[in-house]
Amino acid sequence: MKYISLLGSTGSIGEQTADVVRAHPDQFRIVALSAGKNIDLVRKQIQEFRPELVSVQTKEGRDILKSEFAGQGITFLYGEEGMRETAVFGKASILINAVLGSVGLHPTLEAIRAKKDIAIANKETLVTAGHLVMAEAEKAGISLLPVDSEHSAIFQALQGEKEKNIERLIITASGGSFRDRSREELSGVTVEQALNHPNWSMGAKITIDSASMMNKGLEVIEAHWLFDMPYEKIDVLLHRESVIHSMIEFHDSSVMAQLGTPDMRVPIQYALTYPDRLPLARKHRLNLADIGKLHFEEMNVKRYPCLQFAYDAGKIGGTMPTVLNAANEAAVAGFLAGQISFLEIESMIEEALNKHEVTASPNLEVIQHVDKETRQRIESIWKKR
Repeated sequence: MKYISLLGSTGSIGEQTADVVRAHPDQFRIVALSAGKNIDLVRKQIQEFRPELVSVQTKEGRDILKSEFAGQGITFLYGEEGMRETAVFGKASILINAVLGSVGLHPTLEAIRAKKDIAIANKETLVTAGHLVMAEAEKAGISLLPVDSEHSAIFQALQGEKEKNIERLIITASGGSFRDRSREELSGVTVEQALNHPNWSMGAKITIDSASMMNKGLEVIEAHWLFDMPYEKIDVLLHRESVIHSMIEFHDSSVMAQLGTPDMRVPIQYALTYPDRLPLARKHRLNLADIGKLHFEEMNVKRYPCLQFAYDAGKIGGTMPTVLNAANEAAVAGFLAGQISFLEIESMIEEALNKHEVTASPNLEVIQHVDKETRQRIESIWKKR
């Protein structure tokens, strides 16, 4: 039995993690979970999985659940302290970090120091402070297991291979909800249109990032840290079907790819079972004969400038990726709130990057300061409208 702590239990990855646990009750148990404000869903998760520790975003939510489940041996917490306690919960052997945004950084570092293996779906943690996270993980001797489908694909393709033989990583991108529109046609697009992803079912923020291609940019930075690969050896390829999740080219010209129909339960389960595998019930398994053709196109960074922003920020390093991520999160929040246009996401990020003075080797305190300052600057613009 593997005991799991789950950060972000009510989000898209959190719910699909619950599906995996539900499918294998003899293999996994969720012993601690944290969530945001969706108290109704948390209540159902408590009733089903009976965790020993539960944390939510607010004190009011904590008090409601504490009253309802009084006398059942469950500890209820809230806020940042609750997330930290969930991350380091003693009984858990692995933490699944499925929260959105850089809020996942601090609990991840705490879990590493507590020597918990980490299945990471929170790419912003590595984007914001990859140098700190990887150094702490090496020092603690823990496993950092990728959950993003692209990084899981690379990780799976690497099994039995030597990293010194890698020529380049090829990360695939669906193109998002606006892949068939020109830049001129992006003017005036709505939130509802942006959230209509052609292949994947994901949370709102990630779906918007997919439409802007920032999601792929963040994945490039994440791949840099996870696989110790220079940016010059990480490519992005437009692949409409999302069947090939990513590839590795070796220096003998061989290419290894991991394929599958779009389903986040596959990389989630692999992170939990690695180095083994378990069966996964599927209504629709990959059938290449039915698909018939797979399509690929080179990425156009003029069409998707956010991807170029990510490459540039990653290569500069220091606090620049922190600014990239914070500006993007704040701008996307403004778009989802109906306060800025879709194209203004890009312009706000670009302005934040251009105005930032880089700190080369930031510690956690500096990173948190830059993150907060960047968010406040972006939010102050769109909240005044």
